[in-house]
Amino acid sequence: MVTGGTGAIGRPLVERLLARGHDVRALVRPGSAGRLPRGAQAIPGDALDARSVAAALRPGDTLVHLVGTPHPNPAKGAAFERVDLASIRASVAAASDVGIAHLVYVSVAQPAPVMKAYVAVRARGEALIADARLTATILRPWYVLGPGHRWPLLLLPFYALASVVPATRERAERLGLVTLDAMVTALMRAVETPPEPGTRRIVDVPAIRTARLA
Repeated sequence: MVTGGTGAIGRPLVERLLARGHDVRALVRPGSAGRLPRGAQAIPGDALDARSVAAALRPGDTLVHLVGTPHPNPAKGAAFERVDLASIRASVAAASDVGIAHLVYVSVAQPAPVMKAYVAVRARGEALIADARLTATILRPWYVLGPGHRWPLLLLPFYALASVVPATRERAERLGLVTLDAMVTALMRAVETPPEPGTRRIVDVPAIRTARLA
């Protein structure tokens, strides 16, 4: 089951899941079902409400949580609390109640020198997952390049320089850019190769970039 399945990452992920033979349910806001790829089962609901999320889940499911504030920036701190944090809180509560097998959560690279409110909220989401003792994969991209999200390409020369300087190499790798295709592939790999029950796995930027499917 996918929350955020009509978004910039959700749509291509749902398409890839369907192409590889997965049965996909997606929790969508009323009236948004038409934005889902054909073949996915749309379940109208509210991703900020735990009861609504639970109604879309089945025991043993994998839940991919992709709900978040679009185009995050430092001015959207209130939205991060209202949407990003509330939605993962709802998903964790629903996952615990229903007894899912695996939660896949898109967090953010951390620590980071900027976007502190966003990083803090995503870290709190990770803490909720840990406190609930859910089997989980947590992906930590920094910026996902895709349609409408390409301006950071201007920073590539700076990344190239930082990656060869020992003092800045680790940060440049941890806060590196990833393509939409790489992000979807990493999510697919997370779905298809879950961690050991009761454990949590962190997938950082270098691992996202090199993820491959069997």
